[in-house]
Amino acid sequence: MHQIITSSGMRSINQSAILEIIRSESPTSRTYISQKLGISLPTVMRIVDELVDLGFVRNTEETEWSGGRRRPLLEFNAQGNAVIGIDLGGGTMFGAIADIGGNLLAELDIPFATIPQEKYLERMFELIDTLLHHPALEGRKVLGIGVGAPGPTLHSTGVVIYSASLNWENFPLKQKLSERYDLPIMVENDINLAAMGELWFGAGKGRKNFFVLASGGGIGSAMVIDGAVYRGAHEFAGEIANMLPGREFLYKKRGKLGSLETVMSGIGLSNQAREVLKGQLPEESLNAITIKEFFRAVRREEEWAMPIYQNALDYLALAVSSVISITDPEVVIFAGGIAAFADLLIEPVKERLGDLLPMGVNLVQSPLGLRGCVMGAIAKVMYHTAGYYVVHKIE
Repeated sequence: MHQIITSSGMRSINQSAILEIIRSESPTSRTYISQKLGISLPTVMRIVDELVDLGFVRNTEETEWSGGRRRPLLEFNAQGNAVIGIDLGGGTMFGAIADIGGNLLAELDIPFATIPQEKYLERMFELIDTLLHHPALEGRKVLGIGVGAPGPTLHSTGVVIYSASLNWENFPLKQKLSERYDLPIMVENDINLAAMGELWFGAGKGRKNFFVLASGGGIGSAMVIDGAVYRGAHEFAGEIANMLPGREFLYKKRGKLGSLETVMSGIGLSNQAREVLKGQLPEESLNAITIKEFFRAVRREEEWAMPIYQNALDYLALAVSSVISITDPEVVIFAGGIAAFADLLIEPVKERLGDLLPMGVNLVQSPLGLRGCVMGAIAKVMYHTAGYYVVHKIE
């Protein structure tokens, strides 16, 4: 959707562009920013002064000289500002403090298996409270709290539409957090946050179009198109768990897991492993099978695991081929829990697809691993507090 830009909107766009140059190219000069963006030097100087007052930018001891008086160079004030990031996806409730340069200052996690479902919100509050009183925040301004929730989530209202793992439906998570904390609160789908993390700090840095595939307990994805997360008409974009990877899934009723999720996710693979090993292991051992143990068995080439693994690779290759054919990304990033097993997935998927796709198959492992969602929380909070705009050039 295109909209008319007002003078205040244009000012916010200029501020976003200036801050992004300082963030990505520190130290830099006011003159360089003016020349690169085609914005007058007085305008750049005025906006920079505002960013300094806000605490996002600081002057360095180095100076520039352009014929007049010397001016100090500028750098991004990463260390002076911090964000609390919470990831509710996967097997643990994970919380972290990071500065806005992406440097992790503290981490805490609570295994979901130790938390009764009715206590999820209470434990999340306890986790955030602990982080807010952590010594790592001394001397730093907390810009906000970013939370990634598994399942479709309305980013504008912070309502979790549905999360099977949390047993939440139309849950007003942002409202609950805002009632407790006097800070900007950002609530987003966890994989969308991971995509923002990749865009700022990970395998998506410097790219404008990419696809993130993440699997922990379930499986999800996110698309970045022209430098921004694509959400779709109903904010369900990226719910790849519901993709039908083969004709055998047609005419079936939808269960708790999506079609792709039943064959290529932590829960789906663990369920298949339990079915194969039923009668060979005690019930307690069967229930303890996790995605990590399944892939350990694959690495050992245990006979029972290999058919499940090969079948999952076939379905994953079909899903990846569909994604690449439709979105034409620069890269597909394997993120989240699945990143730990990327060496068992990327090359086999490439082999299956060969040269079938004319645009090629570029698959990479996320360097952020399980911390992608928390890194995305930094970007999300910065988008809000610094008034970031993503501008598309119409060709």
